[in-house]
Amino acid sequence: MKVSFASQRPEGSYALAIPVWSEDMLTDRLAGIDEAGRALAARAAEAQRFEREVGTIAESFVSESDSARRLLIVGLGGKRDDEALYERVGGALTARLLTSGETKLVVDLTGLDLDGEAAARIAFGAAARSWRYDIYRTKLGKKAQPTLEEVVIVGGGEGAETAWSDKAALLEGISFTRELVTEPANIIYPETFVERARAQLEPLGVEIEVLDEKAMTELGMNALMGVAIGSARPPRLLALRWNGGGDAKPVVFVGKGVTFDTGGISIKPAAGMEAMKWDMGGAGAVAGAMKALAGRKAKANVVGICGLVENMPDGKAQRPGDVVKSLSGQTIEVINTDAEGRLVLCDAMAWAQRQYKPEVMIDLATLTGAMIISLGYEYAGLFSNDDGLAQKLADAGMKTGDKVWRMPLGEVYDKLMDSPIADMKNSGPREGGSITAATFLQRFVEEGVKWAHLDVAGMVWANKAGHLWDKGATGYGVALLDRFVKDNFES
Repeated sequence: MKVSFASQRPEGSYALAIPVWSEDMLTDRLAGIDEAGRALAARAAEAQRFEREVGTIAESFVSESDSARRLLIVGLGGKRDDEALYERVGGALTARLLTSGETKLVVDLTGLDLDGEAAARIAFGAAARSWRYDIYRTKLGKKAQPTLEEVVIVGGGEGAETAWSDKAALLEGISFTRELVTEPANIIYPETFVERARAQLEPLGVEIEVLDEKAMTELGMNALMGVAIGSARPPRLLALRWNGGGDAKPVVFVGKGVTFDTGGISIKPAAGMEAMKWDMGGAGAVAGAMKALAGRKAKANVVGICGLVENMPDGKAQRPGDVVKSLSGQTIEVINTDAEGRLVLCDAMAWAQRQYKPEVMIDLATLTGAMIISLGYEYAGLFSNDDGLAQKLADAGMKTGDKVWRMPLGEVYDKLMDSPIADMKNSGPREGGSITAATFLQRFVEEGVKWAHLDVAGMVWANKAGHLWDKGATGYGVALLDRFVKDNFES
């Protein structure tokens, strides 16, 4: 979607949106419309029970020159600090108009005394909500085809273009993540994930290193390789490095990239298994965050690691009861081959710490169904060995709408992962499943490293539309990581 900013309304055909606060006089906000049009719009708003809640819309048509203009009065609510306020307003407008037949939307902020940042946030919400992936549709009814191509923000004040520059880079990163998560597993698998990342990120200056199955086997990544061995698709470890912060140690993000998860020998039920194409949502978020950071030339050093495998039940696949030796040297009894993400992550985390010596490491993974039972689809689970790091992530989540909720860790949970024949097992009891999964990962965090684990199982895919996405891939995690870096590692 094309985004631009202007000081006054343009000429020509477009839909006009007028945002209003709860306390605004409607006649004042509609000052640019003739008296008859203002009266009609006010009556239409009353008939639609429009009470100005954030993102609610009252729609009407008013006469202008020799034509009728679609007018949307959109609520801003009454709280200036409401969570993701402006993004929700922009997203609501796009949701209403995307397939309406309108091609251009003008949002007039004149008289609201909003700064350029607020204007850019409205534009971001509008553009993010417009994302669709229709490349496999050969038949799409005319009324289902998107028509909205452009949004113009009027009266946003100075600084809107500058603020939009960073927002546009973030949007590119989110779009890349959504693309990766949406693609089916016959299109995106470890090798093609690497190819797409290379095509998207190398031109932005991101350094790329790839380990193939031979290199990982020689290093001793037997936990990751144990997951991959049942698939005809060879695994990859993808390292993405952005150097924008001088000599500072890099922040490391590690993403689970299981491009399809059948469960392996511990095979999943058939119903709903097609959804497991998005079991690489953590790696997708890491790749998208790296694109956002590079796109805005972030003044920080950041490394993104994606452990990429496919989990299949081949005759060579590992079995429940097998014991593998991880890269860290610790041994793991594989109780459940469907608890595979933690096996991928533990080797990827060990390699990342060996290679980059980070002080801060954050992993993202669609790790457990138990996380969805705990938090539903509203928050990702946050586990951390450092209170300060946890708070910084929580703050970034509140600012971006990529919300996290801190969960407990502790020795009592850790003991549940002990194995009678190896250092640990990869699956604990049913109770507290997301917590025991996190304690498993914590065993691979080196002394002195501040670590956080984000279980994003309920967040990377949505079965209903949100304010920034339609049904499908959400792009969760990109804005969170980008804001975390911006607030804590850039001067």
